[in-house]
Amino acid sequence: MDGNDVGTGGKCPVMHGGLTESGTSVTSWWPKGLNLDILSQHDLKTNPMGPDFNYRKEFEKLDVEALKDDLRALMKDSQEWWPADWGSYVGMFARVAWHAAGSYRLADGRGGGGTGNQRFAPLNSWPDNVNTDKGRRLLWPIKKKYGNKISWADLMILSGTIAYEVAGLKTFGFAFGREDIWHPEKDVYWGAEKEWLAPSDTRYDDVTDPASLENPLSAVQMGLIYVNPEGVNGQPDPMRTAAMVRETFARMAMNDEETAALTAGGHTIGKSHGNGNPADLSPDPEDAGPEYQGIGWMNTKGRGIGRDTVVSGIEGAWTTHPTQWDMGWFDMLFGHEWELKKSPAGAWQWMPVNIKEEDMPADVEDPSIKCMPMMTDADMAMKVDPIYNAICQKFMADPEYFADTFARAWFKLTHRDLGPKSRYLGPDVPAEDLIWQDPIPAGPSGYDVGAVKAKIAASGLSLAEMVSTAWDSARTFRGSDMRGGANGARIRLAPQKDWAGNEPERLAKVLSVLEPIAAETGASLADVIVLAGNLGVEQAAKAAGHTLELPFAPGRGDATDETTDAESFEPLEPLADGFRNWLKQDYVVSAEELMLDRAQLMGLTAPEMVVLFGGMRAMGANHGGSKHGVFTDRAGALTSDVFVNLVDMANSWVPAAEGLYEIRDRKTGAVKWTATRMDLVFGSNSILRAYAEIYAQDDMGDKFVADFARAWTKVMNADRFDLK
Repeated sequence: MDGNDVGTGGKCPVMHGGLTESGTSVTSWWPKGLNLDILSQHDLKTNPMGPDFNYRKEFEKLDVEALKDDLRALMKDSQEWWPADWGSYVGMFARVAWHAAGSYRLADGRGGGGTGNQRFAPLNSWPDNVNTDKGRRLLWPIKKKYGNKISWADLMILSGTIAYEVAGLKTFGFAFGREDIWHPEKDVYWGAEKEWLAPSDTRYDDVTDPASLENPLSAVQMGLIYVNPEGVNGQPDPMRTAAMVRETFARMAMNDEETAALTAGGHTIGKSHGNGNPADLSPDPEDAGPEYQGIGWMNTKGRGIGRDTVVSGIEGAWTTHPTQWDMGWFDMLFGHEWELKKSPAGAWQWMPVNIKEEDMPADVEDPSIKCMPMMTDADMAMKVDPIYNAICQKFMADPEYFADTFARAWFKLTHRDLGPKSRYLGPDVPAEDLIWQDPIPAGPSGYDVGAVKAKIAASGLSLAEMVSTAWDSARTFRGSDMRGGANGARIRLAPQKDWAGNEPERLAKVLSVLEPIAAETGASLADVIVLAGNLGVEQAAKAAGHTLELPFAPGRGDATDETTDAESFEPLEPLADGFRNWLKQDYVVSAEELMLDRAQLMGLTAPEMVVLFGGMRAMGANHGGSKHGVFTDRAGALTSDVFVNLVDMANSWVPAAEGLYEIRDRKTGAVKWTATRMDLVFGSNSILRAYAEIYAQDDMGDKFVADFARAWTKVMNADRFDLK
């Protein structure tokens, strides 16, 4: 009998492969099918803490100074199983934090260190993250000690900040408040490549034009955080690399000065490792056998630690004293001429042509041995690019300015996806407001809400105008980096007031009515916009025969042009809004996939997306007043008619033009309504249809209105962190 012959059928009763991430999914038979998994990405079923766990309350119990003391001690507590270079882990933990935060991208706010996602695939096994797994294991005793009072996300970022403090940098500050996730963010798009470090050409329209990098990506190759340290596609050319660096860091919301500071400061401590054969390394953590216990990249033919460590393949330190914060990177780069060499691992790197022994860094294990320093192609880019060179000259002339610029850039790098300061926790939060934090002043809350609603009701604005304006103001919220939303009323400021999706003419009309009401009543415009939307929803519910009063919490503030980084808000522009049946233009990605992406960024579940779609169509809130998808004769009433008529088999659905359809009476052939594919997917996709059928039932009228009200309020309050 075969060893797998188990049970009556003589075969193993367990499905082989299909139950694991590496197996074939049952839906892979239909590769073009709409995958809704992204909307349940962080389902509570994956969270072991339970629905009542509150990290912010747990954090209140944390002895922050004791935690920092333990981290300071860890920096010099070399472990036999993974010895510290020069007896110090400052380089290790700077890299752990850097690579956790460095996956952030401005285009969609995804990535970054705000969720502890470096613990999971694919990030835990990216080639660029080699040996960050060792750093997390070194942190485990501290995580174990402080338990739920400190998240992995906070701990990893804090470890890098403490590393710089131990090295001698005066840091800008630190904020806690990052909450852990418990499941891989496997639906985040990191690129279409099917192999690690595939040539950059696969994600650029033209690899000689860095701006042609595919959106929303920022890294130049699959599995890298930033750029290839050996050069474009592994071919050294500092000027070409400089162009790649500039585009990549811009897509992380960094300007040239911040980029130069981060490059110099990031390479002031620590070293690269390439003293061995990469082919001798064990698989990455996600692919390693159980005997490795989640540890990857172990040397299978030698020590693989200390001086024999292999990480990037590049070998050497950047500075004479790699555990100290100093100006050593500048002294080394600008104090020598450089030539191309190969590392012991076969990687391209730059070596000084002539260097005095006293200027060479010591061996990581034996201080009596001197080793050659090195520079990567990205380092050389700072020297050969005239803009970066000029910035470096400025830094060299004023070391204090450099230290402060780096400290601020490091703070931005590690806090960019944490959101506004209202989410910051801890004693080291900087008092200074920074424009990239999207500051919003506290808004008034003592005004008469009823009086404001009465004035809006008497203003002559239509239901669709009120609902659409409130929706457009709130839909910019991104749970990925906690930016956007209705708070701040930035819809009235550049660039949002001119976005095509916001219908500038209609928006200007509505704002001209609502702004005087805000001024007269003492309310913020942000509050008035949301109140107007609420009023429109309540009127629609009344028209459908329901009494509804939406919950409302005053207190939103109004941002100003001076407190708005208009350039960094450009990526928040919606290019499509399935809820209002609008596409800016045709895209390679389908309209329904764009809708899923928007819904996920807004923090919506699949049922919430469905009910909001149905309600927005029923209220006639389509962009430009379009009638597509308004499957009702009672437009303006908050009914479930859209779903009733969508799934009614008395109708037929006929293609009419590219991307457009007609809903016809099956018997007479008469056209009753028109639709886009965004409308019809709620009937064609089996999961979405199941939700649509629920609301189409005769006994679901009350539930439809109640569910819509909850989902609407969630959207309006998504950025009200003071209410959470």
